[in-house]
Amino acid sequence: MSSNTLDLLRSKQFWVFQLLGWSTWVLMLLLRDIIFVPPEYLFSRALVSSVSAVTAMVLTAGLRTLYKLVWERGFIVRFLVTWFGSFGIALIWQPIRNYISFIPFGEVPSLRDVSAGDLFDNLFFSSYPLILLWSGLYFIIKYYQLFQAEKEKSLRSEFLAHEAQLLMLRYQLNPHFLFNTLNAISTLVLASANDRANEMLTKLSKFLRYSLDHSPVDKVSLAHELETSKLYLDIEKVRFAERLRIELDIEKKAELAMVPTMLLQPLIENSIKYAISQSETGGTIRISAQIKAETLVLQVADDGPGVPLLDGENDGSVFSQGVGISNIRNRLQGIYSLKHKLKFSNADSGGLIVTVEIPYDRQ
Repeated sequence: MSSNTLDLLRSKQFWVFQLLGWSTWVLMLLLRDIIFVPPEYLFSRALVSSVSAVTAMVLTAGLRTLYKLVWERGFIVRFLVTWFGSFGIALIWQPIRNYISFIPFGEVPSLRDVSAGDLFDNLFFSSYPLILLWSGLYFIIKYYQLFQAEKEKSLRSEFLAHEAQLLMLRYQLNPHFLFNTLNAISTLVLASANDRANEMLTKLSKFLRYSLDHSPVDKVSLAHELETSKLYLDIEKVRFAERLRIELDIEKKAELAMVPTMLLQPLIENSIKYAISQSETGGTIRISAQIKAETLVLQVADDGPGVPLLDGENDGSVFSQGVGISNIRNRLQGIYSLKHKLKFSNADSGGLIVTVEIPYDRQ
Protein backbone atom coordinates (compact mmCIF):
# COMPACT_ATOMS: atom_id res chain seq x y z
CA MET A 1 0.00 0.00 0.00
CA SER A 2 1.48 3.38 -1.04
CA SER A 3 2.08 6.19 1.44
CA ASN A 4 -0.59 8.42 -0.15
CA THR A 5 -3.18 5.65 -0.07
CA LEU A 6 -2.37 4.91 3.58
CA ASP A 7 -2.67 8.59 4.51
CA LEU A 8 -6.03 8.82 2.73
CA LEU A 9 -7.29 5.71 4.53
CA ARG A 10 -6.20 7.05 7.93
CA SER A 11 -7.80 10.42 7.17
CA LYS A 12 -11.11 8.68 6.39
CA GLN A 13 -10.82 6.63 9.57
CA PHE A 14 -10.14 9.80 11.58
CA TRP A 15 -13.30 11.53 10.37
CA VAL A 16 -15.38 8.40 10.89
CA PHE A 17 -14.15 8.23 14.51
CA GLN A 18 -14.75 11.98 14.87
CA LEU A 19 -18.33 11.65 13.70
CA LEU A 20 -19.04 8.62 15.87
CA GLY A 21 -17.37 10.08 18.96
CA TRP A 22 -18.96 13.50 18.93
CA SER A 23 -22.33 12.07 17.91
CA THR A 24 -22.15 9.86 20.99
CA TRP A 25 -21.39 12.93 23.11
CA VAL A 26 -24.42 14.78 21.67
CA LEU A 27 -26.61 11.73 22.32
CA MET A 28 -25.47 11.58 25.96
CA LEU A 29 -26.29 15.29 26.42
CA LEU A 30 -29.70 14.75 24.81
CA LEU A 31 -30.49 11.88 27.18
CA ARG A 32 -29.51 14.08 30.11
CA ASP A 33 -31.71 16.93 28.85
CA ILE A 34 -34.69 14.61 28.41
CA ILE A 35 -34.52 13.94 32.14
CA PHE A 36 -33.71 17.44 33.49
CA VAL A 37 -34.84 19.99 30.85
CA PRO A 38 -38.46 21.02 30.11
CA PRO A 39 -39.76 19.54 26.81
CA GLU A 40 -40.14 22.95 25.12
CA TYR A 41 -36.38 23.51 25.33
CA LEU A 42 -35.29 20.06 24.08
CA PHE A 43 -34.98 20.97 20.40
CA SER A 44 -33.01 24.12 21.12
CA ARG A 45 -30.73 22.27 23.50
CA ALA A 46 -30.14 19.53 20.92
CA LEU A 47 -29.31 22.21 18.35
CA VAL A 48 -26.84 23.86 20.76
CA SER A 49 -25.18 20.51 21.50
CA SER A 50 -24.90 19.73 17.79
CA VAL A 51 -23.30 23.10 17.02
CA SER A 52 -20.89 22.59 19.93
CA ALA A 53 -19.99 19.14 18.59
CA VAL A 54 -19.35 20.44 15.08
CA THR A 55 -17.17 23.21 16.52
CA ALA A 56 -15.26 20.61 18.56
CA MET A 57 -14.76 18.45 15.46
CA VAL A 58 -13.15 21.36 13.62
CA LEU A 59 -10.98 22.41 16.57
CA THR A 60 -9.77 18.88 17.35
CA ALA A 61 -8.95 18.36 13.67
CA GLY A 62 -6.54 21.26 14.08
CA LEU A 63 -5.22 19.66 17.26
CA ARG A 64 -4.60 16.46 15.31
CA THR A 65 -2.47 18.45 12.83
CA LEU A 66 -0.44 19.80 15.76
CA TYR A 67 0.07 16.28 17.13
CA LYS A 68 1.24 15.06 13.71
CA LEU A 69 3.82 17.86 13.56
CA VAL A 70 5.40 16.87 16.89
CA TRP A 71 4.93 13.10 16.55
CA GLU A 72 8.58 12.47 15.70
CA ARG A 73 9.77 14.54 18.67
CA GLY A 74 10.49 13.00 22.03
CA PHE A 75 7.94 11.79 24.56
CA ILE A 76 8.34 14.89 26.76
CA VAL A 77 7.58 17.20 23.83
CA ARG A 78 4.49 15.18 22.93
CA PHE A 79 3.39 15.16 26.57
CA LEU A 80 3.70 18.94 26.94
CA VAL A 81 2.04 19.62 23.59
CA THR A 82 -0.84 17.34 24.58
CA TRP A 83 -1.51 19.16 27.87
CA PHE A 84 -1.04 22.71 26.61
CA GLY A 85 -2.55 22.03 23.18
CA SER A 86 -5.66 20.56 24.77
CA PHE A 87 -5.87 23.55 27.10
CA GLY A 88 -5.59 25.95 24.15
CA ILE A 89 -8.38 24.20 22.25
CA ALA A 90 -10.55 24.11 25.38
CA LEU A 91 -9.84 27.83 25.89
CA ILE A 92 -11.31 28.49 22.43
CA TRP A 93 -14.16 26.02 22.64
CA GLN A 94 -15.56 26.80 26.10
CA PRO A 95 -16.52 30.44 25.36
CA ILE A 96 -18.25 29.31 22.15
CA ARG A 97 -20.19 26.66 24.08
CA ASN A 98 -21.20 29.09 26.80
CA TYR A 99 -22.17 31.84 24.36
CA ILE A 100 -24.44 29.66 22.20
CA SER A 101 -25.95 28.08 25.33
CA PHE A 102 -27.99 31.27 25.74
CA ILE A 103 -29.92 30.46 22.55
CA PRO A 104 -32.64 28.29 24.19
CA PHE A 105 -33.47 31.07 26.66
CA GLY A 106 -34.08 33.92 24.24
CA GLU A 107 -32.05 36.19 22.04
CA VAL A 108 -28.30 35.80 21.89
CA PRO A 109 -26.74 38.57 24.01
CA SER A 110 -24.05 40.93 22.80
CA LEU A 111 -20.51 39.98 23.72
CA ARG A 112 -20.24 43.29 25.60
CA ASP A 113 -23.04 42.12 27.90
CA VAL A 114 -21.38 38.77 28.70
CA SER A 115 -18.73 38.66 31.42
CA ALA A 116 -15.46 36.74 31.12
CA GLY A 117 -16.60 34.61 34.01
CA ASP A 118 -19.68 33.53 32.09
CA LEU A 119 -17.67 32.76 28.95
CA PHE A 120 -15.00 30.66 30.68
CA ASP A 121 -17.29 29.01 33.21
CA ASN A 122 -16.72 25.23 33.45
CA LEU A 123 -13.46 25.43 31.46
CA PHE A 124 -11.63 23.15 33.91
CA PHE A 125 -14.64 20.98 34.70
CA SER A 126 -16.04 20.37 31.22
CA SER A 127 -14.21 21.41 28.06
CA TYR A 128 -10.60 20.86 29.20
CA PRO A 129 -11.18 17.32 30.59
CA LEU A 130 -13.22 16.48 27.46
CA ILE A 131 -10.46 17.61 25.10
CA LEU A 132 -7.89 15.73 27.20
CA LEU A 133 -10.08 12.64 26.90
CA TRP A 134 -10.22 13.17 23.14
CA SER A 135 -6.42 13.45 23.05
CA GLY A 136 -6.05 10.27 25.07
CA LEU A 137 -8.34 8.36 22.71
CA TYR A 138 -6.49 9.81 19.73
CA PHE A 139 -3.13 8.54 20.98
CA ILE A 140 -4.58 5.15 21.92
CA ILE A 141 -5.95 4.72 18.40
CA LYS A 142 -2.71 6.09 16.91
CA TYR A 143 -0.54 3.63 18.84
CA TYR A 144 -2.91 0.79 18.01
CA GLN A 145 -2.67 1.62 14.29
CA LEU A 146 1.13 1.71 14.51
CA PHE A 147 1.13 -1.61 16.36
CA GLN A 148 -1.09 -3.16 13.68
CA ALA A 149 1.09 -1.71 10.92
CA GLU A 150 4.24 -3.16 12.50
CA LYS A 151 2.49 -6.49 13.01
CA GLU A 152 1.36 -6.52 9.37
CA LYS A 153 4.88 -5.57 8.28
CA SER A 154 6.35 -8.38 10.36
CA LEU A 155 3.85 -10.90 8.98
CA ARG A 156 4.55 -9.67 5.46
CA SER A 157 8.29 -10.11 6.01
CA GLU A 158 7.72 -13.63 7.34
CA PHE A 159 5.50 -14.44 4.37
CA LEU A 160 8.08 -13.14 1.88
CA ALA A 161 10.84 -15.11 3.60
CA HIS A 162 8.62 -18.20 3.64
CA GLU A 163 7.73 -17.73 -0.04
CA ALA A 164 11.39 -17.22 -0.94
CA GLN A 165 12.26 -20.46 0.84
CA LEU A 166 9.52 -22.34 -0.99
CA LEU A 167 10.60 -20.74 -4.25
CA MET A 168 14.14 -21.94 -3.69
CA LEU A 169 12.85 -25.44 -3.07
CA ARG A 170 10.67 -25.33 -6.18
CA TYR A 171 13.49 -24.29 -8.46
CA GLN A 172 15.81 -27.09 -7.37
CA LEU A 173 14.92 -29.16 -10.43
CA ASN A 174 16.93 -32.31 -10.77
CA PRO A 175 19.82 -31.42 -13.12
CA HIS A 176 20.00 -35.08 -14.18
CA PHE A 177 16.48 -34.82 -15.61
CA LEU A 178 17.45 -31.81 -17.75
CA PHE A 179 20.73 -33.40 -18.80
CA ASN A 180 19.07 -36.71 -19.76
CA THR A 181 16.27 -34.93 -21.63
CA LEU A 182 18.63 -32.71 -23.62
CA ASN A 183 20.82 -35.72 -24.32
CA ALA A 184 17.76 -37.64 -25.59
CA ILE A 185 16.80 -34.70 -27.83
CA SER A 186 20.36 -34.57 -29.17
CA THR A 187 20.22 -38.29 -29.93
CA LEU A 188 16.93 -37.87 -31.82
CA VAL A 189 18.38 -35.01 -33.87
CA LEU A 190 21.46 -37.07 -34.76
CA ALA A 191 19.17 -39.94 -35.75
CA SER A 192 17.26 -37.51 -38.00
CA ALA A 193 14.10 -38.02 -35.94
CA ASN A 194 13.45 -34.32 -36.12
CA ASP A 195 9.69 -34.53 -35.58
CA ARG A 196 10.08 -36.49 -32.37
CA ALA A 197 12.90 -34.19 -31.22
CA ASN A 198 10.75 -31.14 -31.89
CA GLU A 199 7.80 -32.71 -30.04
CA MET A 200 10.00 -33.55 -27.06
CA LEU A 201 11.51 -30.05 -27.03
CA THR A 202 8.03 -28.49 -27.11
CA LYS A 203 6.89 -30.60 -24.16
CA LEU A 204 10.05 -29.76 -22.23
CA SER A 205 9.43 -26.07 -22.89
CA LYS A 206 5.83 -26.31 -21.64
CA PHE A 207 6.90 -28.24 -18.58
CA LEU A 208 9.65 -25.78 -17.64
CA ARG A 209 7.37 -22.79 -18.28
CA TYR A 210 4.73 -24.27 -15.98
CA SER A 211 7.28 -24.96 -13.24
CA LEU A 212 8.66 -21.41 -13.41
CA ASP A 213 5.47 -19.43 -13.97
CA HIS A 214 3.64 -20.61 -10.85
CA SER A 215 4.44 -19.35 -7.38
CA PRO A 216 5.40 -22.07 -4.89
CA VAL A 217 2.39 -21.18 -2.75
CA ASP A 218 0.01 -21.35 -5.72
CA LYS A 219 -2.51 -24.14 -5.92
CA VAL A 220 -4.01 -25.68 -9.04
CA SER A 221 -6.64 -28.31 -9.60
CA LEU A 222 -5.47 -31.90 -9.46
CA ALA A 223 -6.67 -32.27 -13.08
CA HIS A 224 -4.28 -29.47 -14.08
CA GLU A 225 -1.46 -30.99 -12.06
CA LEU A 226 -2.03 -34.34 -13.76
CA GLU A 227 -1.78 -32.70 -17.20
CA THR A 228 1.59 -31.25 -16.21
CA SER A 229 2.71 -34.62 -14.89
CA LYS A 230 1.76 -36.18 -18.24
CA LEU A 231 4.09 -33.70 -19.96
CA TYR A 232 6.89 -34.91 -17.72
CA LEU A 233 5.98 -38.56 -18.31
CA ASP A 234 5.83 -38.05 -22.09
CA ILE A 235 9.36 -36.66 -21.95
CA GLU A 236 10.57 -39.63 -19.91
CA LYS A 237 8.79 -42.05 -22.28
CA VAL A 238 11.13 -40.97 -25.05
CA ARG A 239 13.98 -42.28 -22.91
CA PHE A 240 12.36 -45.43 -21.59
CA ALA A 241 9.83 -46.19 -24.33
CA GLU A 242 7.85 -49.36 -23.46
CA ARG A 243 9.80 -49.83 -20.22
CA LEU A 244 7.73 -47.03 -18.64
CA ARG A 245 4.08 -47.89 -18.11
CA ILE A 246 1.52 -45.60 -16.44
CA GLU A 247 -1.79 -46.45 -14.74
CA LEU A 248 -4.19 -43.77 -13.50
CA ASP A 249 -7.02 -44.25 -11.02
CA ILE A 250 -8.41 -40.79 -10.31
CA GLU A 251 -11.77 -40.31 -8.63
CA LYS A 252 -13.87 -37.74 -10.52
CA LYS A 253 -14.43 -35.67 -7.39
CA ALA A 254 -10.70 -35.64 -6.66
CA GLU A 255 -9.94 -33.91 -9.97
CA LEU A 256 -11.44 -30.72 -8.53
CA ALA A 257 -9.17 -30.74 -5.48
CA MET A 258 -6.66 -27.88 -5.20
CA VAL A 259 -3.08 -29.05 -4.72
CA PRO A 260 0.31 -27.30 -4.58
CA THR A 261 1.92 -26.94 -7.98
CA MET A 262 4.56 -29.51 -8.94
CA LEU A 263 3.42 -31.90 -6.20
CA LEU A 264 3.40 -35.10 -8.25
CA GLN A 265 6.50 -34.65 -10.40
CA PRO A 266 9.13 -35.30 -7.67
CA LEU A 267 7.22 -38.42 -6.56
CA ILE A 268 7.02 -39.73 -10.11
CA GLU A 269 10.68 -38.88 -10.66
CA ASN A 270 11.56 -40.86 -7.53
CA SER A 271 9.78 -43.94 -8.91
CA ILE A 272 11.47 -43.58 -12.30
CA LYS A 273 14.88 -43.26 -10.66
CA TYR A 274 14.60 -46.20 -8.25
CA ALA A 275 12.13 -48.51 -10.00
CA ILE A 276 12.02 -47.99 -13.76
CA SER A 277 15.64 -47.16 -14.56
CA GLN A 278 16.95 -49.96 -12.32
CA SER A 279 15.08 -52.67 -14.22
CA GLU A 280 15.82 -53.93 -17.72
CA THR A 281 12.14 -54.63 -18.25
CA GLY A 282 11.06 -51.34 -16.70
CA GLY A 283 7.95 -51.15 -14.60
CA THR A 284 4.61 -49.57 -13.91
CA ILE A 285 3.84 -46.37 -12.04
CA ARG A 286 0.34 -46.16 -10.60
CA ILE A 287 -1.12 -42.77 -9.68
CA SER A 288 -4.36 -42.74 -7.71
CA ALA A 289 -6.44 -40.07 -5.98
CA GLN A 290 -9.46 -40.41 -3.71
CA ILE A 291 -11.46 -38.24 -1.34
CA LYS A 292 -11.85 -39.72 2.14
CA ALA A 293 -13.56 -37.74 4.91
CA GLU A 294 -12.77 -34.32 3.38
CA THR A 295 -9.16 -35.40 2.82
CA LEU A 296 -7.46 -35.82 -0.53
CA VAL A 297 -5.45 -39.04 -0.57
CA LEU A 298 -2.85 -39.17 -3.34
CA GLN A 299 -0.73 -42.22 -4.01
CA VAL A 300 2.19 -42.79 -6.35
CA ALA A 301 3.17 -46.47 -6.40
CA ASP A 302 5.65 -48.49 -8.41
CA ASP A 303 6.54 -52.17 -8.77
CA GLY A 304 10.25 -51.73 -8.21
CA PRO A 305 12.36 -53.27 -5.43
CA GLY A 306 10.92 -51.02 -2.75
CA VAL A 307 13.09 -49.94 0.17
CA PRO A 308 14.57 -52.85 2.17
CA LEU A 309 15.23 -50.68 5.23
CA LEU A 310 11.64 -49.50 5.34
CA ASP A 311 9.66 -51.19 8.11
CA GLY A 312 5.95 -50.50 7.74
CA GLU A 313 4.90 -46.90 7.12
CA ASN A 314 7.55 -44.19 7.34
CA ASP A 315 7.57 -40.41 7.17
CA GLY A 316 10.21 -40.43 4.48
CA SER A 317 13.25 -39.70 6.64
CA VAL A 318 14.97 -42.62 4.97
CA PHE A 319 14.91 -40.55 1.75
CA SER A 320 16.39 -37.46 3.40
CA GLN A 321 19.34 -37.50 0.98
CA GLY A 322 17.07 -37.00 -2.03
CA VAL A 323 16.43 -33.38 -3.03
CA GLY A 324 13.00 -34.04 -4.59
CA ILE A 325 11.43 -35.89 -1.65
CA SER A 326 13.03 -33.52 0.85
CA ASN A 327 11.58 -30.55 -1.03
CA ILE A 328 8.12 -32.10 -1.09
CA ARG A 329 8.26 -32.69 2.66
CA ASN A 330 9.38 -29.11 3.33
CA ARG A 331 6.80 -27.58 0.98
CA LEU A 332 3.93 -29.56 2.50
CA GLN A 333 5.10 -28.55 5.97
CA GLY A 334 5.29 -24.90 4.90
CA ILE A 335 1.85 -24.84 3.26
CA TYR A 336 -0.20 -27.15 5.49
CA SER A 337 1.80 -27.27 8.75
CA LEU A 338 0.39 -30.20 10.75
CA LYS A 339 -2.62 -30.68 8.46
CA HIS A 340 -0.93 -33.13 6.12
CA LYS A 341 0.69 -36.55 6.00
CA LEU A 342 3.51 -37.85 3.83
CA LYS A 343 3.92 -41.62 4.19
CA PHE A 344 6.14 -44.24 2.56
CA SER A 345 5.45 -47.96 2.62
CA ASN A 346 6.45 -51.12 0.78
CA ALA A 347 3.69 -52.86 -1.16
CA ASP A 348 3.02 -56.51 -0.33
CA SER A 349 3.67 -57.46 -3.97
CA GLY A 350 6.82 -55.36 -4.11
CA GLY A 351 7.46 -51.75 -4.88
CA LEU A 352 7.15 -48.48 -3.02
CA ILE A 353 3.94 -46.61 -2.21
CA VAL A 354 4.14 -42.87 -1.46
CA THR A 355 0.96 -41.48 0.10
CA VAL A 356 0.14 -37.78 0.46
CA GLU A 357 -2.86 -36.69 2.53
CA ILE A 358 -3.90 -33.03 2.47
CA PRO A 359 -7.17 -31.18 3.23
CA TYR A 360 -9.73 -31.39 0.43
CA ASP A 361 -9.98 -27.87 -0.91
CA ARG A 362 -12.08 -27.94 -4.04
CA GLN A 363 -11.83 -25.60 -7.02
